[in-house]
Amino acid sequence: SGPWSWCDPATGYKVSTLTGCRAMVKLQCVGSQVPEAVLRDCCQQLADINNEWCRCGDLSSMLRSVYQELGVREGKEVLPGCLKEVMKLTAASVPEVCKVPIPNPSGDRAGVCYWAAYPDV
Repeated sequence: SGPWSWCDPATGYKVSTLTGCRAMVKLQCVGSQVPEAVLRDCCQQLADINNEWCRCGDLSSMLRSVYQELGVREGKEVLPGCLKEVMKLTAASVPEVCKVPIPNPSGDRAGVCYWAAYPDV
């Protein structure tokens, strides 16, 4: 129960694919310049998630799908020059970059998804 239960696909919630954020995170992680249009698309897709409690969960789902697509294992490079840990932190900071509000239940850094501190994401 609680606000996260609204974000559970088992209850009918449709997880956003965040294709713009997917492209942005990949580009940032390898040190490439992110085109303004990609940044704008990502931020708009994140802002379009009406329930702010679901934004970090959707980013986490997006990240897991990137790992799965690329066949990433623990502690490996996701892309040449991009370590998994760096990609995770990059994805977790998307709400801060986009200035899109997310809940901050832990009181930690505002705008950074709480799961960035956990090794299993």
